[in-house]
Amino acid sequence: MLNRFQTRKQKILEQLTVPDEEYQDLSPKGSVDAPIRALIGDLNVLEGLVTTSSCSGRISVFLEGRKADPTEATPQDESHAGPGGKGGGGQWLYISHDPIAIPLDESSDYMQTFGLVKGESGAGSFNLACRYIHLKFEPMILHILTASLEDCQRVLTAALSAGFRESGAMSLAPSRSGELNPMVAVRSTGYSFDSIIGYHDSSGQNIALVDGNYLRTLVHVANERFQINTERIARFRVALLQQYQQNERHRGAISEWEDAGARKARKRAEGLARQQALKVQIESDSTNNVSAATQDGDLSNVFD
Repeated sequence: MLNRFQTRKQKILEQLTVPDEEYQDLSPKGSVDAPIRALIGDLNVLEGLVTTSSCSGRISVFLEGRKADPTEATPQDESHAGPGGKGGGGQWLYISHDPIAIPLDESSDYMQTFGLVKGESGAGSFNLACRYIHLKFEPMILHILTASLEDCQRVLTAALSAGFRESGAMSLAPSRSGELNPMVAVRSTGYSFDSIIGYHDSSGQNIALVDGNYLRTLVHVANERFQINTERIARFRVALLQQYQQNERHRGAISEWEDAGARKARKRAEGLARQQALKVQIESDSTNNVSAATQDGDLSNVFD
């Protein structure tokens, strides 16, 4: 019977083998990000690990959902945005999992790319329910299910050494069946950013609050963060594989793993065998007339 971890891993790996045109997950993109596929492939072949969700890092433009207006009664069936603007009809206006191409024409201001309309001079007086538009950079985040605390520790060690300093573990308490499968989140928020660049007006337009020069600056910053992100992903991959290679070398130095009870029984048997062999040798020396064949027969009985 497969245990809980093995069952979940098998199901996840089966899902990942679905062709790209058929594969769907819960992310806005709906599939595994191309920049992180090699890492996920290397990670999922390791015996005690499997990825459950991932994002390779992205730059995005996000329109907040509807906010609750404290001055108006809220219909019971109408949803509103929570902290960060998610829910309530929020939507992605732009998403890229790669650096944004910088056009040779410096007059390009990314307004059209991000779905914005240039605002009037002096715009910026809004009511409490105003829906803002954010330009964000978010580094890689990776959730990894592990088979044991030992596997969990290896992942955390690799993540922290690679610069993903906000990484952490959850589900550290055993399940009702007694099985322990910690989940590790590999992440770093230190080089993410979130900048408000516009708002959604009453006519349905997305109005820019910044000019083209400022948008170009944000794109350059995001591209620099992508470079940092790529370097940390590469370091994490190397560090993680080293953790498991070291473990395999350690296992190779031990001929056979055994639990405490088996080791105790083996040591006792070896001790008795040495005592019996010594007794046979003493008897042999004292009589000096025991044949080699008899000695061999005695010893063979000892070690049978």
